[in-house]
Formats: sequence, structure tokens, C-alpha cells
Amino acid sequence: MKPLLKICGITHNIAGVAELQPDYLGFIFYDKSPRFFEGEISSLPLGIKKVGVFVDEKVSKIIELCIKYSLDVIQLHGNETKEYVLDLQGYLTLYCPDVLIWKVFSVDDNFDFGQLSVFEKKVDAFLFDTKGTEKGGNGYTFNWEILKNYPSKKPFILSGGIGLQEIDSLKELLKTNLPIHAIDVNSRFETEPGMKDVSALKVFIEILKHD
Repeated sequence: MKPLLKICGITHNIAGVAELQPDYLGFIFYDKSPRFFEGEISSLPLGIKKVGVFVDEKVSKIIELCIKYSLDVIQLHGNETKEYVLDLQGYLTLYCPDVLIWKVFSVDDNFDFGQLSVFEKKVDAFLFDTKGTEKGGNGYTFNWEILKNYPSKKPFILSGGIGLQEIDSLKELLKTNLPIHAIDVNSRFETEPGMKDVSALKVFIEILKHD
């Protein structure tokens, strides 16, 4: 089964990107990000789910934005704890039922997969991004060889510096039995932060679709 596609960090050409029919569009609600989103989201084509990206945000603020934007997924990109996730789950059940939670982990060569265990039964998927100076959008991949040590069957989203140059290595990775739920692209498909290169994205989607 081919992985789904998430296009993250959009602030400008939402409609143009939505025409490509990705499975997920990601909106970053972190005011220190160059891709911080605070606009309006016009109605999207059916089938596209909205992911809200948060970094150590107050639960009340997440719920407020979840309701405002009718989010489908909450992506936690900070140092959120198990207790934080349980608290968030409780409020989502009340105000935003059926919304999923993805927990992000920043990966480098020394990453310890043991830290996933406390979240194993508390989130719907993991997301692995490159450990760098920024909370996402660093523009380079981590060493995917480390994923051979992935100890879980829980689906995960592969993120971090994925662009057209990574197509061949990405295809090889997708031949493995790893439970890759989606590919997450961001900074490598931009003309400026938040403005996506639709032409390059089209090429990427076509190559993945027809392999």
C-alpha cells in the first residue's frame, strides 16, 4: 500500500496546493515559525484532512483552533509529556471528537526509540523529523538507516528534508515492511517560506504514484 502524502507549512497558495489532492495539508500554529499560520482556510476538496501543528501549546488554545479550523489531526511538535497528551485527549473527546493525535520526535544518529514506549497507546501515530535548529523545516533528511531499529507496529509519518532528490532512496525505503503511513514534505518544495512550488510538487506526486 502506497503511503499517503502530507504537504505542511502552507501559508499562501492553499487553493493551488489543494488542487493536487494531497491527503493532508499541514498548518503550523507556532508563532516562532516562519510558516506560522493565522489566516482563513477556504473549503478544501473532499478527502483532504487538515493537520494543526503545535509546539508546547496550551491545551485550551489547541481546542480553540481545532474548533475554529475543523482540524482532523493534532500534531504535537514540542516536548509534550504523556500527561499532557492524556489531558489533551480528554478535551478532544468533549469538543473535537474523532480528531487524531500525532506525536513528533526529532531524530539524529543517536535517537533512542525507547522513548516512544510511553506514547505507544496514547497517540494515533508517530512522526519522525530531522533534529535541527528549527522545530521542523530544517531542509535536510536524517539517516533513514536508523528506522531499521523501529520497534513498533504503530504507523508513522516520515518527515524532514524530503525533496525530489530523495525520490530513489525513498522508493527503496518504501519497499521495506516499515509501517509508513504518510510522507510529509515542506521546505524542499517552497519558493519562500509558506509558498509551495506547485510544479515541483506535481512532479513528486506523479513519480510516487506511478512507481
